[in-house]
Amino acid sequence: MVIYDLVCAEGHRFEGWFGQAADFGSQKADGLLSCPHCGSSEISKLPTASRIRTQRHSKPAEVSAETALERLQRLVTEQFEDVGDRFPEEARRIHYGEAEARDIRGTATAEEARELLEEGVSVLPFQTDPKKFN
Repeated sequence: MVIYDLVCAEGHRFEGWFGQAADFGSQKADGLLSCPHCGSSEISKLPTASRIRTQRHSKPAEVSAETALERLQRLVTEQFEDVGDRFPEEARRIHYGEAEARDIRGTATAEEARELLEEGVSVLPFQTDPKKFN
């Protein structure tokens, strides 16, 4: 798991989580990255403290994929509004400016997620286990 600090052309900063370092470049080239705040697809990586070496031979701290996944699950579970099975409808309302922009989570079928992506609605299929963090 590789985590990058990202910024869009409008100056919005956010994190990007990738399976491996090369995924950022390939997803950017394929037009799959967009700002969660404004939808801009002009995304750049920012230097991060974890990648700045303080000594000549020091190695950056590594985070295991399991630890990174647990952190992401906790963040989504604790900080995103749970809209349940209304997720596809609410994601569209936010995307089209009919509802307040905010971070949401909920449930959608694979077909609903595919339809949202085809409409240009940014979604990330992700499994959380709320019982684990209660």
